[in-house]
Amino acid sequence: MLKRSVLSIFAVFLLWSVMDFLIHNVLLQSTYEATAYLWRPMEEMNIPLMYVVSFVCVTAFVAIYALLVAPKRFSTGLAYGALLGLSAGMSMGFGSYAYMPIPLGLAGTWFLAAFTKSVLAGALVGALVKDPPRQN
Repeated sequence: MLKRSVLSIFAVFLLWSVMDFLIHNVLLQSTYEATAYLWRPMEEMNIPLMYVVSFVCVTAFVAIYALLVAPKRFSTGLAYGALLGLSAGMSMGFGSYAYMPIPLGLAGTWFLAAFTKSVLAGALVGALVKDPPRQN
């Protein structure tokens, strides 16, 4: 199961990295430009730290599933991803909206992005990390 967990970490990290690029650099680019007063300038952003944070979050996501969730199957992974996505999405999207002057549409997009990323990650982990076959 360790090999499949490590494979899952890299698969989910790649998935989330691609999705983050598309969400933040393509879909939300004009929104970020319109609210530039809220964000650090690009040259002040710590991109390596962003990747470290993402890798730690992915590792925790997979480790929680691998160590604490049972049974390990696709449907369980999907449910796990949906529940964590609901929690993360509410916190990142509407939690941020509660204390930051961001547009409601941005909060909604952050919610949907976090939820979708988690559901897809749960599906990946559920497909890759399985219980060992039973022995009769």
